[in-house]
Amino acid sequence: MENTSCTLARGHSNATLVEADFQYHLFTIIYSIVFVLGLLENVLALYLLTCNVKHTSHSYIYLINLAVADTLFVCILPFKIHYHLNRNNWIFGDMACRITGTLYCINVYLSIAFFTCICMDRYIAVLHPFTYIRIKVTHCMTVVTGFWLTAASIMIPLILGGPLHNKGTGNKTACFENFSLPSWTHRMLPYDVCALLFGFVIPFAIILISYPLMAKRITHTSRSIHKKKALRTIYLILLICILCFVPYHLTHLLHFLMRVQLIQRCLFTHLIYKMRRVTMALVSFNCCLNPILYYFMSSSKPWHLGLKFRSRSKVYTICDRKFNDCPYKSKPAVRPPTQQLNELSFLKQVQ
Repeated sequence: MENTSCTLARGHSNATLVEADFQYHLFTIIYSIVFVLGLLENVLALYLLTCNVKHTSHSYIYLINLAVADTLFVCILPFKIHYHLNRNNWIFGDMACRITGTLYCINVYLSIAFFTCICMDRYIAVLHPFTYIRIKVTHCMTVVTGFWLTAASIMIPLILGGPLHNKGTGNKTACFENFSLPSWTHRMLPYDVCALLFGFVIPFAIILISYPLMAKRITHTSRSIHKKKALRTIYLILLICILCFVPYHLTHLLHFLMRVQLIQRCLFTHLIYKMRRVTMALVSFNCCLNPILYYFMSSSKPWHLGLKFRSRSKVYTICDRKFNDCPYKSKPAVRPPTQQLNELSFLKQVQ
């Protein structure tokens, strides 16, 4: 959704066009890597998470849907690869442009939504374990269904609306970019505002507040093995957000300011356009990094293809009689039967 004009004045683009020739090689290479790795990793993750599961937990529901969203995303990448390999020339028709363009954007915000759900799920499990026990899987399914319905309600108007491809430079056809200012203001402005607010500001505020609190709580536990694993999961999620999503949305914000003409200097317009091309390539890497997250969160043992696979996600909270200390524990120790009975009132299984 870029504007390649150097300046925007009175709703018209001037003749000076922003050039970023590196983008053709960048997108082709990055999207090809993401397509191969992302397809293999996410199909494998879906197989392991659906065919070898004996137990369904809250986070597991979000991981499944995150893998589905990533798989849909990598399936549209061959069209994007062809588009950029031919120097941003779309040959597949308007309907294919609408579908691939909307799926690209929807994947970004569905991924952020499921990341936020995982964040809140872990936050409640670690800091409010007794509240977490009362949350049922059906509640998570309701949240997930709401996200997919919201995504569909956004996609359908874009797909059934006016064309999303237009003439680029020369005889090329641009797809989902190079909108003229009146067209962008009429059609894309509301989506950009909602995307920045509900897809960036609110989710990242939740993530940046919740994960430091969880990390602080986990560091005070005495179980070093489980503590390290939990911290690695937190750091991985923060890494994916910082590497893939934060740069994309910061440049998206600058692009938005450019479109509403709060940024008009030609130098900044060139820079924002080039930065946006780089961050659009980077955001696609989340499809390759997310399966690592599945590994850490779905099992306490390494994944085995069809051999003794366990994807049972457990979080245990052990509390003393005064509920002063509730360390984070991923697997209960084996106790003698009499000792187990004495501890039943203090062991709460959070799944």
